[in-house]
Amino acid sequence: MTELFSESGQRQLSQMFYAVLFFHVSEYLLAMACHGKSKVTIESLLITRDYVFAMIFAVLEYLVELYFFPTLKDNWTISNLGLTMVVLGETTRKLAILTAGRAFTHFVQRYHEDDHQLITYGVYGIVRHPGYTGFLIWSVGTQVMLCNPISTVAFAVIVWDFFHARIPYEEFFLKQFFGSQHEAYAQRVPSGIPFVK
Repeated sequence: MTELFSESGQRQLSQMFYAVLFFHVSEYLLAMACHGKSKVTIESLLITRDYVFAMIFAVLEYLVELYFFPTLKDNWTISNLGLTMVVLGETTRKLAILTAGRAFTHFVQRYHEDDHQLITYGVYGIVRHPGYTGFLIWSVGTQVMLCNPISTVAFAVIVWDFFHARIPYEEFFLKQFFGSQHEAYAQRVPSGIPFVK
């Protein structure tokens, strides 16, 4: 088990820990800043049972591979690519939250509120769902950073499938709220998730 205390083990696991901690704490704090403390619940941390299971599986994969195939974890080029993906994904998601402000929520809005507006500028001028784009890049990046081949593929497929279902559902309501304005926006700006219109 000395591999766990190797340079690779210490660096990769600590980067993963800090990436996850920063992601969830900053999501919570930004939710409080945008919506007020009274409207933020523990659910704003975005930690579900499935998410915890996925992260435990990823750490177990890392430890098993570190023990049996320690050289797999020593690929600094791949690990640094993952770290770059984590930073890029985190930055993209946080720009989405800061740009949208009160219009950004962690749940699909099914009712139009008076102050709800369609955000089409800033990072939303590049992709329609930058928060989802950022999370996809971030989550896959955490696994690339750990040099976890199984979890990298699993996270990519599962997170993509989640957004593949969620985006059409969310856009159904956005079309109801904003009509032709949203349709024109959707025509000129991609969703930000590969193969999802």
